[in-house]
Amino acid sequence: MKKKGMILLLAVRMLCPGTLTFAQSEEPDNLYAQSAVLMDADSGRILFEKNGREARPMASTTKIMTCILALEEGDLSEEVTVSANAAAQPQVHLGMREGEQYRLEDLLYSLMLESHNDTAVAIAEHIAGSTEDFAALMNERAKAIGCEDTHFVTPNGLDAEDEGGVHSTTAADLARIMRYCITKSEKKEDFLRITQTESHTFANLDGSRSFSCYNHNAFLSMMDGAISGKTGYTADAGYCYVGALQRGERTFIVTLLACGWPNHKTYKWSDTKALMNYGLENYEYRNVLQETDPAQIPVENGIAQSRGLEDTAFVEPLVEEPESLELLVSEEDEITIKATLPEILEAPVAKDTVIGKITYYLNDTPIQEFPVVASNQVDCVGYGWCLEKILERFWI
Repeated sequence: MKKKGMILLLAVRMLCPGTLTFAQSEEPDNLYAQSAVLMDADSGRILFEKNGREARPMASTTKIMTCILALEEGDLSEEVTVSANAAAQPQVHLGMREGEQYRLEDLLYSLMLESHNDTAVAIAEHIAGSTEDFAALMNERAKAIGCEDTHFVTPNGLDAEDEGGVHSTTAADLARIMRYCITKSEKKEDFLRITQTESHTFANLDGSRSFSCYNHNAFLSMMDGAISGKTGYTADAGYCYVGALQRGERTFIVTLLACGWPNHKTYKWSDTKALMNYGLENYEYRNVLQETDPAQIPVENGIAQSRGLEDTAFVEPLVEEPESLELLVSEEDEITIKATLPEILEAPVAKDTVIGKITYYLNDTPIQEFPVVASNQVDCVGYGWCLEKILERFWI
């Protein structure tokens, strides 16, 4: 099929002030964190950022990657043997001893509830053989998730550096990792179950020692709908946090890096609540689908529906779109629709042939594309049809 050029049809719909039914609030401008991001967990769209793409140490927020990799690469019932390296890790630690054995699932509670550094190393060595190989696995997964400026050196987030650089991430990348953990990973339910647990008691495998872990993610009880999170602190990183909240269909992720140093431990909770409330007050799901009615397209050398000798054949474009297109939007967002269709087609054109596309843009970013097909068939003017017309005229 030959296409005679392409024409771009444009339709714009502005989500004007007053069209949304929820209260609006200003962007937070007094955050304590040096880097911060608010993300829509469903789409991965960043709704707010403050230095969101500046690489910084992230302390124990690292452990969300350690946890999800352990869930995906290991089995919860596996036995983990503690090495001398793991046992030698500094506080905060479980106090493991070389040669002890633990169930992997128990260690994941120790990792995520109490943020134990020795536990992180024991898990990493069990999964990959060494912390170096586990870090390579972490970096590989981060890249696959779409992280652009993340470099893992340790499984526990302690300040470190290797030939690849400083152990660091960005607020944007950390949000991408949390999004993966709670929405994309095949082990997301296990991740949420562990990170939501208030307390967990367990023993080493020979039963000689027992431990109790308590969840230090205070945000779980601060706002309705809080579903996960991880705190962190080192001297280089300062206080860090990554958390998620779900209200109805909306799920928001907040990440904070360098959110104060001692004695400002509570800054991260203030920033997290401010960003979550901003998301709740400004963004709602709305159906942004618009009816599109592209003009019929002439078909060169085509037989018209009337079958008249001098009549022009046309294809009626049909947009194959769903009944609704739900997007998380604010009153400041703009939806633009662009239809890319040919000016003219050449026969023959089969019914249901894709002849173009309708693209939806959110603030100039393409978000959804629908095919445009021919709703009718147009046959080619050929020898037989021409003979038929000649005979008709002769007979007349």
